[in-house]
Order: sequence, then C-alpha cells, then structure tokens
Amino acid sequence: MQLKQAKLYRRHRRVRAKVKGTKECPRFSVFRSNQHISAQLVDDNKRETLVSFDDLKIKNKKGLTKMQLAKEVGRLVAKKALEKKIKKVVFDRGGYKYHGRVKAMAEGAREEGLKF
Repeated sequence: MQLKQAKLYRRHRRVRAKVKGTKECPRFSVFRSNQHISAQLVDDNKRETLVSFDDLKIKNKKGLTKMQLAKEVGRLVAKKALEKKIKKVVFDRGGYKYHGRVKAMAEGAREEGLKF
C-alpha cells in the first residue's frame, strides 16, 4: 500500500511542478477518495482557497452514482467560481488519471462555462 501511495505522491508532485494558479487563473484542484470527491480553486501566490465544494454538501444524493456526484460537484464549483468572476482555471488532477470521476468533474465544470 505504501508503494501505491508513493507513486500517487510522485505523480502529484510532477503535475504540481507544471501547474501554478493565480488570482485571475486559479488552480482547479481535485481530491478523490473511495467514497467522496471534492474540488477547490486555489490561488498559489497568496496560498488561499477561493472556492471549494464537495459531495457531502449535496442534499439529494440518494440514487446518484459516484460519477453523477462528481459531475454535479464540478457544476457547483463552476457556478461558485463564476459568481466570483473567475472564468478561466488551470486543471490539477492531483496525480489521478484523467478518466472516470476526475474527468466527469472536469466535464461538469466545463458545461457550466468554466474555461480550462
């Protein structure tokens, strides 16, 4: 298990070396666990979170799959970002592969009008 975590950590460091967020174009950071998924928009210059959301805050999630929840979280993060006049972001997949729930979250955010 430690080998798996070490590989994830190395992939995440490699992604973070290339991706930097600013106030105008923050970093769209994704965290995925086995049961939940969350996202936040981060300004790396000031080291502050501008917007955050996770699937625990969704009220009616009975009957929704993890993929649907991920897409909904992406939509809601994008809505909050657009309210704060953030239209463009840099996507940080957090060392995870860009498929499945991570991809669904990105597509949900794009559908709401967030530019990657």
